[in-house]
Amino acid sequence: MALNHCLRVLLAALACSPAGAQPLDAAPNGFDLQRPEIAEFVDRVVSHHGLNRQDVRAILKEAQPQPKIIEIMNRPIERVAPWWEYREHFLSEERISEGAHFWLDHKNSLEQVSGRYQIPPEYLVAILGIETKYGRVTGHYRVLDALATLAFDYPPRHSYFREELEQFLLLIKESKLDPLTTTGSYAGAMGVPQFMPSVYRRYAVDANSDKRPPPDLWSDWDAILASVANYLHEYGWRAGGPVLAETKLDPDPSFQIEPHNLELSETVESLGAHGVKVELAVPPDTPVVLISAEQRDGPAYRVGFHNFYVITRYNASARYAMAVHDLAQAVAKRVHDSSS
Repeated sequence: MALNHCLRVLLAALACSPAGAQPLDAAPNGFDLQRPEIAEFVDRVVSHHGLNRQDVRAILKEAQPQPKIIEIMNRPIERVAPWWEYREHFLSEERISEGAHFWLDHKNSLEQVSGRYQIPPEYLVAILGIETKYGRVTGHYRVLDALATLAFDYPPRHSYFREELEQFLLLIKESKLDPLTTTGSYAGAMGVPQFMPSVYRRYAVDANSDKRPPPDLWSDWDAILASVANYLHEYGWRAGGPVLAETKLDPDPSFQIEPHNLELSETVESLGAHGVKVELAVPPDTPVVLISAEQRDGPAYRVGFHNFYVITRYNASARYAMAVHDLAQAVAKRVHDSSS
Protein backbone atom coordinates (compact mmCIF):
# COMPACT_ATOMS: atom_id res chain seq x y z
CA MET A 1 0.00 0.00 0.00
CA ALA A 2 1.47 3.33 -1.04
CA LEU A 3 2.14 5.84 1.69
CA ASN A 4 1.01 9.43 1.55
CA HIS A 5 3.83 11.93 1.23
CA CYS A 6 3.24 13.21 4.76
CA LEU A 7 3.50 9.65 6.11
CA ARG A 8 6.75 9.07 4.24
CA VAL A 9 8.24 12.20 5.80
CA LEU A 10 6.95 11.26 9.23
CA LEU A 11 8.28 7.71 9.10
CA ALA A 12 11.60 8.87 7.73
CA ALA A 13 11.97 11.28 10.63
CA LEU A 14 11.20 8.51 13.11
CA ALA A 15 13.69 6.17 11.45
CA CYS A 16 16.42 8.78 11.77
CA SER A 17 15.86 9.39 15.47
CA PRO A 18 19.13 9.21 17.45
CA ALA A 19 19.97 6.28 19.69
CA GLY A 20 18.41 6.63 23.10
CA ALA A 21 15.35 8.49 21.77
CA GLN A 22 11.94 7.65 23.24
CA PRO A 23 10.47 4.44 21.77
CA LEU A 24 7.36 4.60 19.63
CA ASP A 25 5.06 3.70 22.52
CA ALA A 26 6.37 6.46 24.78
CA ALA A 27 6.14 9.77 22.95
CA PRO A 28 6.88 12.63 25.39
CA ASN A 29 3.58 14.20 26.50
CA GLY A 30 1.74 12.12 23.92
CA PHE A 31 -0.56 9.13 24.17
CA ASP A 32 0.75 5.81 25.44
CA LEU A 33 0.13 3.50 22.51
CA GLN A 34 0.24 0.51 24.85
CA ARG A 35 -2.97 1.60 26.56
CA PRO A 36 -5.42 -1.29 25.95
CA GLU A 37 -8.09 0.89 24.34
CA ILE A 38 -5.55 2.47 21.98
CA ALA A 39 -3.98 -0.86 21.07
CA GLU A 40 -7.47 -2.23 20.41
CA PHE A 41 -8.27 0.80 18.25
CA VAL A 42 -5.14 0.25 16.17
CA ASP A 43 -5.95 -3.43 15.75
CA ARG A 44 -9.47 -2.58 14.58
CA VAL A 45 -8.57 0.01 11.96
CA VAL A 46 -5.77 -2.18 10.64
CA SER A 47 -7.96 -5.27 10.34
CA HIS A 48 -11.12 -3.50 9.09
CA HIS A 49 -9.53 -1.19 6.56
CA GLY A 50 -6.19 -2.74 5.67
CA LEU A 51 -4.27 0.28 6.91
CA ASN A 52 -0.57 -0.17 7.56
CA ARG A 53 -0.01 -0.69 11.29
CA GLN A 54 3.25 1.27 11.26
CA ASP A 55 1.51 4.21 9.59
CA VAL A 56 -1.33 4.27 12.10
CA ARG A 57 1.00 4.06 15.09
CA ALA A 58 3.27 6.73 13.65
CA ILE A 59 0.35 9.14 13.32
CA LEU A 60 -1.10 8.39 16.76
CA LYS A 61 2.34 8.83 18.31
CA GLU A 62 2.24 12.45 17.16
CA ALA A 63 -1.13 13.17 18.79
CA GLN A 64 -0.99 15.39 21.84
CA PRO A 65 -3.66 15.27 24.59
CA GLN A 66 -5.53 18.56 24.94
CA PRO A 67 -6.88 19.03 28.49
CA LYS A 68 -8.50 22.30 27.38
CA ILE A 69 -10.83 20.34 25.11
CA ILE A 70 -11.94 18.13 28.00
CA GLU A 71 -12.60 21.29 30.03
CA ILE A 72 -14.78 22.65 27.25
CA MET A 73 -16.71 19.39 26.97
CA ASN A 74 -17.26 19.27 30.75
CA ARG A 75 -18.41 22.85 31.19
CA PRO A 76 -21.76 23.24 32.93
CA ILE A 77 -24.61 24.07 30.58
CA GLU A 78 -24.81 27.82 30.30
CA ARG A 79 -27.99 29.81 30.57
CA VAL A 80 -30.14 29.17 27.53
CA ALA A 81 -30.53 32.52 25.83
CA PRO A 82 -33.99 33.43 24.56
CA TRP A 83 -34.46 33.14 20.82
CA TRP A 84 -34.39 36.88 20.17
CA GLU A 85 -30.99 37.14 21.88
CA TYR A 86 -29.61 34.09 20.04
CA ARG A 87 -30.89 35.57 16.77
CA GLU A 88 -29.23 38.93 17.36
CA HIS A 89 -25.87 37.23 17.76
CA PHE A 90 -26.04 35.54 14.36
CA LEU A 91 -27.91 38.24 12.47
CA SER A 92 -25.52 41.08 13.15
CA GLU A 93 -25.10 43.81 10.56
CA GLU A 94 -21.54 42.58 10.02
CA ARG A 95 -22.61 39.03 9.22
CA ILE A 96 -25.38 40.14 6.88
CA SER A 97 -23.11 42.59 5.05
CA GLU A 98 -20.29 40.06 4.73
CA GLY A 99 -22.79 37.50 3.48
CA ALA A 100 -23.94 39.82 0.71
CA HIS A 101 -20.32 40.50 -0.29
CA PHE A 102 -19.57 36.77 -0.23
CA TRP A 103 -22.56 36.10 -2.49
CA LEU A 104 -21.43 38.68 -5.03
CA ASP A 105 -17.82 37.44 -4.90
CA HIS A 106 -18.93 33.85 -5.59
CA LYS A 107 -21.97 34.61 -7.72
CA ASN A 108 -21.13 32.31 -10.63
CA SER A 109 -20.27 29.33 -8.44
CA LEU A 110 -23.36 29.85 -6.30
CA GLU A 111 -25.62 29.94 -9.35
CA GLN A 112 -24.09 26.79 -10.81
CA VAL A 113 -24.21 24.83 -7.54
CA SER A 114 -27.71 26.07 -6.71
CA GLY A 115 -28.95 25.00 -10.11
CA ARG A 116 -27.33 21.59 -9.94
CA TYR A 117 -28.55 20.67 -6.46
CA GLN A 118 -31.72 22.80 -6.36
CA ILE A 119 -30.71 24.49 -3.11
CA PRO A 120 -31.37 28.25 -2.89
CA PRO A 121 -28.03 30.10 -2.79
CA GLU A 122 -28.98 32.10 0.28
CA TYR A 123 -29.07 28.94 2.41
CA LEU A 124 -25.60 27.91 1.30
CA VAL A 125 -24.30 31.38 2.14
CA ALA A 126 -26.07 31.43 5.51
CA ILE A 127 -24.71 28.06 6.63
CA LEU A 128 -21.15 29.16 5.86
CA GLY A 129 -21.79 32.47 7.59
CA ILE A 130 -22.96 30.83 10.78
CA GLU A 131 -20.45 28.00 10.78
CA THR A 132 -17.22 29.91 10.10
CA LYS A 133 -18.08 33.53 9.22
CA TYR A 134 -17.63 32.72 5.54
CA GLY A 135 -14.37 30.85 6.08
CA ARG A 136 -12.62 33.29 8.41
CA VAL A 137 -12.88 31.15 11.57
CA THR A 138 -12.31 27.45 10.88
CA GLY A 139 -10.74 26.40 14.20
CA HIS A 140 -7.21 26.32 15.59
CA TYR A 141 -6.99 22.87 17.21
CA ARG A 142 -5.11 20.15 15.38
CA VAL A 143 -7.80 17.70 14.30
CA LEU A 144 -5.56 14.77 15.22
CA ASP A 145 -5.16 16.09 18.77
CA ALA A 146 -8.85 16.91 19.18
CA LEU A 147 -10.11 13.55 17.97
CA ALA A 148 -7.52 11.52 19.87
CA THR A 149 -8.22 13.43 23.08
CA LEU A 150 -11.96 12.87 22.80
CA ALA A 151 -11.56 9.28 21.60
CA PHE A 152 -9.33 8.16 24.45
CA ASP A 153 -9.74 10.66 27.30
CA TYR A 154 -13.44 11.53 27.17
CA PRO A 155 -15.47 8.46 28.25
CA PRO A 156 -18.98 9.97 27.80
CA ARG A 157 -18.63 9.98 23.99
CA HIS A 158 -15.54 7.93 23.30
CA SER A 159 -17.34 5.54 20.91
CA TYR A 160 -18.44 8.38 18.64
CA PHE A 161 -15.04 10.06 18.59
CA ARG A 162 -13.15 6.80 18.04
CA GLU A 163 -15.27 6.30 14.95
CA GLU A 164 -14.45 9.84 13.82
CA LEU A 165 -10.74 9.29 14.47
CA GLU A 166 -10.98 6.12 12.39
CA GLN A 167 -12.65 8.12 9.62
CA PHE A 168 -9.93 10.77 9.88
CA LEU A 169 -7.23 8.15 9.33
CA LEU A 170 -9.08 6.97 6.23
CA LEU A 171 -9.49 10.55 5.04
CA ILE A 172 -5.76 11.10 5.39
CA LYS A 173 -5.09 8.03 3.27
CA GLU A 174 -7.52 9.19 0.57
CA SER A 175 -6.66 12.88 0.43
CA LYS A 176 -3.78 15.33 0.56
CA LEU A 177 -4.50 16.35 4.17
CA ASP A 178 -1.50 16.40 6.46
CA PRO A 179 -2.44 14.87 9.83
CA LEU A 180 0.17 17.02 11.58
CA THR A 181 -1.05 20.38 10.31
CA THR A 182 -4.79 20.00 9.63
CA THR A 183 -6.72 22.15 12.08
CA GLY A 184 -10.38 22.46 13.02
CA SER A 185 -12.77 22.92 15.91
CA TYR A 186 -12.24 21.50 19.40
CA ALA A 187 -14.52 18.61 18.35
CA GLY A 188 -12.59 17.88 15.14
CA ALA A 189 -14.88 19.59 12.61
CA MET A 190 -12.97 20.74 9.54
CA GLY A 191 -12.92 23.30 6.80
CA VAL A 192 -15.27 26.12 5.94
CA PRO A 193 -18.36 23.85 6.20
CA GLN A 194 -17.11 22.35 9.51
CA PHE A 195 -17.52 18.73 8.42
CA MET A 196 -16.60 15.94 10.79
CA PRO A 197 -14.35 13.31 9.13
CA SER A 198 -17.22 10.88 8.45
CA VAL A 199 -19.27 13.67 6.85
CA TYR A 200 -16.23 14.86 4.90
CA ARG A 201 -15.71 11.41 3.40
CA ARG A 202 -19.39 10.86 2.63
CA TYR A 203 -20.61 14.23 1.37
CA ALA A 204 -17.64 16.31 0.21
CA VAL A 205 -17.58 16.69 -3.57
CA ASP A 206 -15.65 18.80 -6.03
CA ALA A 207 -17.16 21.16 -8.59
CA ASN A 208 -17.97 18.20 -10.85
CA SER A 209 -19.78 16.24 -8.11
CA ASP A 210 -16.85 13.85 -7.87
CA LYS A 211 -16.07 12.47 -4.40
CA ARG A 212 -12.61 11.03 -5.12
CA PRO A 213 -10.21 12.22 -3.98
CA PRO A 214 -11.90 14.27 -1.24
CA PRO A 215 -11.60 17.96 -2.16
CA ASP A 216 -10.01 20.83 -0.27
CA LEU A 217 -12.72 22.34 1.96
CA TRP A 218 -10.56 25.25 3.15
CA SER A 219 -9.84 27.14 -0.06
CA ASP A 220 -11.62 25.46 -3.00
CA TRP A 221 -14.81 27.50 -2.95
CA ASP A 222 -16.46 25.55 -5.77
CA ALA A 223 -15.99 22.37 -3.74
CA ILE A 224 -17.05 24.02 -0.49
CA LEU A 225 -20.33 25.26 -1.94
CA ALA A 226 -20.97 22.00 -3.79
CA SER A 227 -20.29 19.95 -0.65
CA VAL A 228 -22.76 21.90 1.51
CA ALA A 229 -25.35 21.71 -1.27
CA ASN A 230 -24.74 17.98 -1.69
CA TYR A 231 -25.21 17.46 2.05
CA LEU A 232 -28.60 19.20 2.06
CA HIS A 233 -29.59 17.46 -1.17
CA GLU A 234 -28.73 14.02 0.19
CA TYR A 235 -30.86 14.69 3.27
CA GLY A 236 -33.83 15.36 1.03
CA TRP A 237 -34.12 19.11 0.46
CA ARG A 238 -37.27 19.80 -1.56
CA ALA A 239 -36.84 22.43 -4.24
CA GLY A 240 -39.29 25.26 -3.80
CA GLY A 241 -40.54 23.92 -0.48
CA PRO A 242 -41.11 26.19 2.53
CA VAL A 243 -38.72 26.30 5.46
CA LEU A 244 -40.35 28.34 8.23
CA ALA A 245 -43.62 30.16 8.86
CA GLU A 246 -44.92 32.41 11.59
CA THR A 247 -47.99 31.53 13.66
CA LYS A 248 -50.90 33.30 15.27
CA LEU A 249 -52.48 31.96 18.44
CA ASP A 250 -56.18 31.77 19.24
CA PRO A 251 -57.28 33.55 22.44
CA ASP A 252 -57.29 30.29 24.39
CA PRO A 253 -54.88 27.83 22.71
CA SER A 254 -54.47 24.30 24.10
CA PHE A 255 -51.18 23.16 22.55
CA GLN A 256 -48.13 21.76 24.28
CA ILE A 257 -44.60 22.13 22.94
CA GLU A 258 -41.65 19.76 23.27
CA PRO A 259 -38.57 22.02 23.50
CA HIS A 260 -36.08 19.56 21.98
CA ASN A 261 -38.32 17.92 19.40
CA LEU A 262 -37.17 18.28 15.80
CA GLU A 263 -39.47 15.72 14.21
CA LEU A 264 -42.38 16.79 12.01
CA SER A 265 -44.86 15.29 14.44
CA GLU A 266 -47.75 17.70 13.79
CA THR A 267 -49.64 18.94 10.76
CA VAL A 268 -50.97 22.37 9.93
CA GLU A 269 -54.44 20.99 10.62
CA SER A 270 -53.59 19.38 13.97
CA LEU A 271 -51.96 22.57 15.23
CA GLY A 272 -55.00 24.54 14.10
CA ALA A 273 -57.20 22.29 16.22
CA HIS A 274 -55.15 23.38 19.23
CA GLY A 275 -55.37 27.07 18.46
CA VAL A 276 -52.14 27.56 16.50
CA LYS A 277 -52.75 29.09 13.08
CA VAL A 278 -49.94 28.78 10.51
CA GLU A 279 -49.54 31.99 8.54
CA LEU A 280 -48.70 30.34 5.23
CA ALA A 281 -50.99 28.91 2.58
CA VAL A 282 -50.10 25.20 2.56
CA PRO A 283 -52.28 22.07 2.53
CA PRO A 284 -53.81 21.16 5.93
CA ASP A 285 -52.00 17.80 6.01
CA THR A 286 -48.54 19.39 5.61
CA PRO A 287 -46.20 17.98 8.31
CA VAL A 288 -44.69 20.58 10.63
CA VAL A 289 -42.84 20.98 13.91
CA LEU A 290 -43.83 23.68 16.40
CA ILE A 291 -40.88 25.76 17.62
CA SER A 292 -40.56 28.23 20.46
CA ALA A 293 -39.25 31.57 19.16
CA GLU A 294 -39.60 33.89 22.13
CA GLN A 295 -39.34 37.63 21.55
CA ARG A 296 -38.40 40.54 23.79
CA ASP A 297 -42.05 41.16 24.59
CA GLY A 298 -43.02 37.58 25.36
CA PRO A 299 -43.61 34.07 23.96
CA ALA A 300 -43.89 33.47 20.23
CA TYR A 301 -43.98 30.37 18.05
CA ARG A 302 -43.01 29.37 14.53
CA VAL A 303 -43.45 26.19 12.53
CA GLY A 304 -40.76 24.37 10.59
CA PHE A 305 -41.44 22.35 7.44
CA HIS A 306 -39.54 19.51 5.80
CA ASN A 307 -36.69 21.75 4.60
CA PHE A 308 -36.35 23.11 8.13
CA TYR A 309 -35.86 19.54 9.32
CA VAL A 310 -33.19 19.06 6.64
CA ILE A 311 -31.24 22.04 8.03
CA THR A 312 -31.36 20.46 11.50
CA ARG A 313 -29.49 17.48 10.04
CA TYR A 314 -26.53 19.84 9.65
CA ASN A 315 -26.81 20.87 13.29
CA ALA A 316 -29.45 19.26 15.50
CA SER A 317 -30.81 22.52 16.89
CA ALA A 318 -34.05 24.30 16.08
CA ARG A 319 -32.42 27.63 16.93
CA TYR A 320 -29.53 26.92 14.59
CA ALA A 321 -31.95 26.14 11.77
CA MET A 322 -33.99 29.27 12.50
CA ALA A 323 -30.82 31.35 12.46
CA VAL A 324 -29.79 29.84 9.12
CA HIS A 325 -33.21 30.64 7.67
CA ASP A 326 -33.32 34.20 8.99
CA LEU A 327 -29.76 34.97 7.93
CA ALA A 328 -30.49 33.51 4.48
CA GLN A 329 -33.48 35.81 4.07
CA ALA A 330 -31.58 38.86 5.32
CA VAL A 331 -28.62 38.24 3.01
CA ALA A 332 -30.88 37.59 0.03
CA LYS A 333 -32.73 40.84 0.66
CA ARG A 334 -29.44 42.75 0.95
CA VAL A 335 -28.20 41.31 -2.35
CA HIS A 336 -31.51 42.06 -4.06
CA ASP A 337 -31.59 45.62 -2.73
CA SER A 338 -28.02 46.27 -3.82
CA SER A 339 -28.75 45.15 -7.38
CA SER A 340 -32.04 47.08 -7.73
